[in-house]
Amino acid sequence: MKLRLICAGLLSALLFSCSYNGRTTLPTVDDIDKTMAKGEFTEATKMIRLALTSDSLSEKERYDLNFKIDLMERIRKDFDTDDTTVVSYLKKYHPQVTPEEITNWEKSNALEHMVIDGKKKYFYAAGRNLFRIDSSAAKYFTEPNGGQSDSLNRFLAWHIPQLVQKAKQSKKSLFDPIKVTIKYTLTVKPDQVPDGEIVRVWMPYPRRDKAAHTGIELLSASDSKYLISPIESLHSSIYMEGKAKAGEPLVFTYEFKYNSFARWYNFAPQEAKPYDTTSAIYKNYTSQQLPHIAFSENIKSAVKEAIGEETNPYLKARKIYEWIDSRFPWASAREYSTIANIPEYVLSNRHGDCGQVSLLFITMARCAGIPAKWESGWMLHPGNKNLHDWAEAYFEGIGWVPVDQSFGRVNGSIDDPDSYYFFTKGLDAYRLIVNDGISGDFYPAKIHPRSETVDFQRGEVEWRGGNLYFGRWKYKMEVTFSL
Repeated sequence: MKLRLICAGLLSALLFSCSYNGRTTLPTVDDIDKTMAKGEFTEATKMIRLALTSDSLSEKERYDLNFKIDLMERIRKDFDTDDTTVVSYLKKYHPQVTPEEITNWEKSNALEHMVIDGKKKYFYAAGRNLFRIDSSAAKYFTEPNGGQSDSLNRFLAWHIPQLVQKAKQSKKSLFDPIKVTIKYTLTVKPDQVPDGEIVRVWMPYPRRDKAAHTGIELLSASDSKYLISPIESLHSSIYMEGKAKAGEPLVFTYEFKYNSFARWYNFAPQEAKPYDTTSAIYKNYTSQQLPHIAFSENIKSAVKEAIGEETNPYLKARKIYEWIDSRFPWASAREYSTIANIPEYVLSNRHGDCGQVSLLFITMARCAGIPAKWESGWMLHPGNKNLHDWAEAYFEGIGWVPVDQSFGRVNGSIDDPDSYYFFTKGLDAYRLIVNDGISGDFYPAKIHPRSETVDFQRGEVEWRGGNLYFGRWKYKMEVTFSL
């Protein structure tokens, strides 16, 4: 019986390959990608499994094919809501919503959806996001913008003018430090891996190469054999291992303290000198970094529209910042690993979270000849602790300057330009800086695909059998400030 089943399986695969597109060859990567692009995930998965039977595949090709299966599962998790659920949500705030309105919102991508295996599926936050990003829908919701909380906006409107004054008084770009103690806990849910298997975990750790963070001290760790990544790593992490026990959660925890400084660079636009275009900084940070930092025609057009005839480096960066800030409201984000090109996604969907608009800023700045790079970690503002991404721009004669695109222009400060534009060349001290770039390597090396392919803020978890994706573990950060 077993031999018959094996033979039947081999015959089925052979018949499929023989009949596939009328050819006897196995499906190509291009064939698979086209099928995925049409949302035919079940068919694409079959094609991948057939392609994996080839003995001529390299390890990288095999890895990439397997990740495509993983990617489709990740997209299914993000797009898991049906039309009845979305319509029911919309009617809570807009009882007379019409099919025509819904169709128009879908056409404009304001109501994010896709067809998967012939069924229309919506992004799980599509309904809430609609009221944030579409002006015709926003009027039906009591709090349409939904980005930064009102309490954070009030805090910044109060705090930022004070920081500007302190910076001017101290005549320093690093000033007004706060003392922070953080306890971080990552818990793998019970029975995610077999009993006795070793679980590998990478968790965020403060960068030791940033002048804004000093006095970093690890106070405790649940695994005495922890490893901290080399100082030059793009993703600063602490690595631990633990053995799974059947029916029990597996808990990793550590505690550290550090001092975090505010940053603000008090310079006039004309102080930004012409770039040395032969320097390593200029060459490295005005180049493309595929797949996300790409100078497409859409990006080039956006840059032209944003900066016009401006030639001053800082004013060009500020014009890009204002252009993005005025056009792309904050909205809940899909997992970055499911998006082929994040800046293009922002342009086409007309919204973005902190990392998405930061990547758009970085891409547009580089395309405009302004060196720019990624910086991220956590925002620790009182009552508003969260994952957060921002950027840095380089100005000749000044150096690297922080740019927090999603924080925008500070409310109530339009008559105080230094405060109003604070986040175009400054950052408050309520930060944990973890990353100095995107899509870097981990230490020690990760074997299986990352859960987060761009950033690193929550953690990464795997065992020898594969990656543990978000939802199979949880994280918690406890923050204490002291004098």
